[in-house]
Amino acid sequence: MKEPYVAELKHSAKHNAFFRQVLFTGEHSQLVVMSLNPGEEIGTEVHDVDQVLYAVEGDGEAILGGVAHPFEEGDVVCVPAGIEHNIVNTDDEPFKLFTVYAPAQHPAGTVHRTKADAMADERVTATV
Repeated sequence: MKEPYVAELKHSAKHNAFFRQVLFTGEHSQLVVMSLNPGEEIGTEVHDVDQVLYAVEGDGEAILGGVAHPFEEGDVVCVPAGIEHNIVNTDDEPFKLFTVYAPAQHPAGTVHRTKADAMADERVTATV
């Protein structure tokens, strides 16, 4: 049985300095905090899982199916499986957010300090 996860999520997201950090992985969902540096983007991707993203601090842009939408503090973006998407930090400060995947997208406990670390890890996972 998985252990419950309890935390003040906005605090966790605001104080996260890593590109990606998995906080909780359950049987049907996963909670991840992210920090995008100024001008940084997640990168265009398509998942086989649903994803919900919430902007905790900063300003950015959500590109969904090729259409750009403002994505600012307090906003939520829901991305159904199969939709091409990207999140871009348009601010001059780090863009802090959290995301929920259903089901999980990354191995439990994953920490990617930088986007380069995430990309390198994804290349290794894809070749296994």
